[in-house]
Amino acid sequence: MRTLTPGDLSGLAERLFQGGSTKFRLIQKYRPYICPFDVLIDCVPAGAAVMDVGCGGGLFLGLLAGTDRIARGYGFDSNETAIGTASRMADLARRSGYRADLRFEARSAAADWPRETFDVVSLIDVMHHVPPAAQEEVIRKAAARIRPGGRMVYKDMCRKPRWRAVANRLHDLVLAQDWIHYASAHDVVRWAESCGLALKSFTTINLFWYGHELLIFERPGGNGPANAATDAAGAAVSAS
Repeated sequence: MRTLTPGDLSGLAERLFQGGSTKFRLIQKYRPYICPFDVLIDCVPAGAAVMDVGCGGGLFLGLLAGTDRIARGYGFDSNETAIGTASRMADLARRSGYRADLRFEARSAAADWPRETFDVVSLIDVMHHVPPAAQEEVIRKAAARIRPGGRMVYKDMCRKPRWRAVANRLHDLVLAQDWIHYASAHDVVRWAESCGLALKSFTTINLFWYGHELLIFERPGGNGPANAATDAAGAAVSAS
C-alpha cells in the first residue's frame, strides 16, 4: 500500500467536507499539514472498529474511512455543531461509496460512554481540552472500551520545549477560544498502565512549530492488532 502524504489527506478532506462554513472547510483541508494524520492512520489496523473520543467534525474517522482502513467508526463530541458536520460528512462518505459504517453522536466526555468495546480507541488532540481533574477518568473510560488485543492511540501536543507549547496555546486561543491544560505524557502512561494497558511506543513528531506526542498502548490478550509503522519506541520524526 502506498504511503499517504499530507497532500493526499488534504485532498481527501476537501472531498469529504463540502458543506458548512468556508472557515471550517479550510481547517479540515489544511489540518493534515500540521497534524500527523499520515502517521496516525498507520497506527490503526486494517478492518478495525474504532471509537474516536472528542472527534470534533469527524476528520480522523473520515480519513480512516476514505482510505478504506476501517470497517466501522463511532465518534462523539460535546460540540453539537461539530457533530452535525461529522454526520453530514458520514452521509457524503456513504454516497461516495466508502464502505466503512460511520456514526457520530453529541455526548460529553463527562457523561456515560457507550458500553461496547472497540479494536481501537483514539484520543487525538483531546486531552488538553479536558480539565485536569477529569483527565485521569477520561483515560480510564477509554481503556475500559478496548478489546483484548486492541489498542489506544493517544496523540496530544507537547509541553516541551516551551516555545512549541506556547505556539499551540496561541493556536487554541485563536481557533477554539480555549485556555488549554496540558497533561504530561508520564501521567498518561501511569494512568493507562494502571488500567492494564501496555505502552508499545512513544513518538515525538515536529511539524512546523507544532510539537506532537504520540503514545500507542495495547491491551494484552486476543490476537492483537497488526503491527503499525509507529511501533518503534522512542522514534522521533520531524518535518519543516
